[in-house]
Amino acid sequence: MGAQPIIDRRRHRVYLTRNTEYHTRDNRCVGVRDRATGEWQWDHKALSARVLGGISFRNGGVRPTPGIPSPGESLYLWRKDGESLITSELEAIARPEAQVVRSYPAYN
Repeated sequence: MGAQPIIDRRRHRVYLTRNTEYHTRDNRCVGVRDRATGEWQWDHKALSARVLGGISFRNGGVRPTPGIPSPGESLYLWRKDGESLITSELEAIARPEAQVVRSYPAYN
C-alpha cells in the first residue's frame, strides 16, 4: 500500500503580505489587519470574499493557481457581487492563534 495523502483539516489560515494580514475561515475572509499597526480594517473589500487561489506574475505573464496559494503568489479573492480582488505577493501563510480566532466577528 502506498502512503496516504495528508489532508489539511485546518479551518483557519492567515495570509501575510508585506503590509496586510488576511484571516480566513474555510477559505472565506473573516478579518483584515494592518501588519504595522495591528488594527483591524472592518471596511476592507476583502471581507466575506472567498479565496479561489493564487496568481503568479512571471516573465510578463499571469498564471492562475487554483486551491491554496503559496508564498510568492498573490491571493485571488472573489466577492458575491462579482468583484475580484488580487493582493500583493504573499510572504507567508500561518495559523492564527486561538485568541485571535475567538476575536473574529461571528465566531462560533
